[in-house]
Amino acid sequence: MRLTSPGPTLGVVGGGQLGRMLGEAAGPLGVSVVVSDPTPDCPASPVVADQLVGDFDDYGTLRALAERADVLTYEIELADPDTLAAVSEETGTPVHPTPDTLRTIQDKLVQNERFDDAGVPLPDYRRVDDAEDLRDAGDDLGWPVMLKARTGGYDGRGNVPVANPEDAEAALAEVGAGEGGALAERMVDFDREMAIIGVRGADGETDAFPVTETIHEDEIMRETVSPARTDGAVRERAREVALDVLDALEGRGVFGIELFERSSRSDDGRSSGHRPRAGGEILLNEVAPRPHNSGHWTIEGAVTSQFEQHVRAVLGLPLGSTERRCPTVMANVLGDVQEPTRAELTGVEDLLAADGTHLHWYGKREVRPLRKMGHVTLTADGAGTRDVEELLERVAERRDDLTFA
Repeated sequence: MRLTSPGPTLGVVGGGQLGRMLGEAAGPLGVSVVVSDPTPDCPASPVVADQLVGDFDDYGTLRALAERADVLTYEIELADPDTLAAVSEETGTPVHPTPDTLRTIQDKLVQNERFDDAGVPLPDYRRVDDAEDLRDAGDDLGWPVMLKARTGGYDGRGNVPVANPEDAEAALAEVGAGEGGALAERMVDFDREMAIIGVRGADGETDAFPVTETIHEDEIMRETVSPARTDGAVRERAREVALDVLDALEGRGVFGIELFERSSRSDDGRSSGHRPRAGGEILLNEVAPRPHNSGHWTIEGAVTSQFEQHVRAVLGLPLGSTERRCPTVMANVLGDVQEPTRAELTGVEDLLAADGTHLHWYGKREVRPLRKMGHVTLTADGAGTRDVEELLERVAERRDDLTFA
């Protein structure tokens, strides 16, 4: 590729914080970003070349975006794969990852079946269409089970643990399963949750960032720790699973791959053709075909951020190094309010004065309960310690000192 001015244009369906950070990463590469989003002045709008206002599945909006772009991608799974496929065929603008991959990921049952067929280790699961199916699944898998809406869930929403058969109807109503069915999974007794950002570039080249530990509360991710606090054999096994996941999907880009680690294999999952490994068994949880919250640490903590890597990959440019620069932790800044209100964050000066600390503000106009408003990253090379426990304690304290007025 030869760089000119103007350079290539990347069209992104979705203009939230991921679109914003894609725009920030694309600029130094000489790449312009145009986003489409239904919200005028979306979070990405201050840092991208332009925004088209329209729904994620609006044909006219996506066609106009495709006509302005050299490549289309998406930062939200609410993008419509059929519409993307249609505008790609009519305009000749490629979509990465492919619409078929998006279609697979949008339905958790289809996603599990795809990975099961590929030999990726998963928790046992059953299709659930009604309360009787859920009760049968619980009797088969063992109570409690994790119930997941097949479509539409994110950030833990659409997932609910079900303790016993008597709770079946209420659980199905809570996840909205009547709109598209549900999936019951055997509850995994895991030691920790982890994630890997995998990437596929041109000519099928694949790579993965170092495995990261993710810390959740009430099904919402609060912090990440890289390296994950586990042994090298487990990290290598997690990387193997991540690369197997990439082999089962189509298209270029980065993929957020969520994993469980448990200390030994029991009857709550299948090996799916993989022999159990000493020191920890890895099971796949879910996959996102886009940059992911678990990979935000890479902006300061890796040689190439997940956002720059996604831009490189979808445009067919050489991939950057996935090497971690130093131990790095990240903490999400979540809305700590009871009711939606104007976003006004306080405590910023003290945070920015702390060595090795980086703030990312997403530019959302309204703060809501537990809404992701930004994140704080702390790197070992700036903080003067390589002890991840100390880093994690510091980043959580500095994040907690931020408040919404």
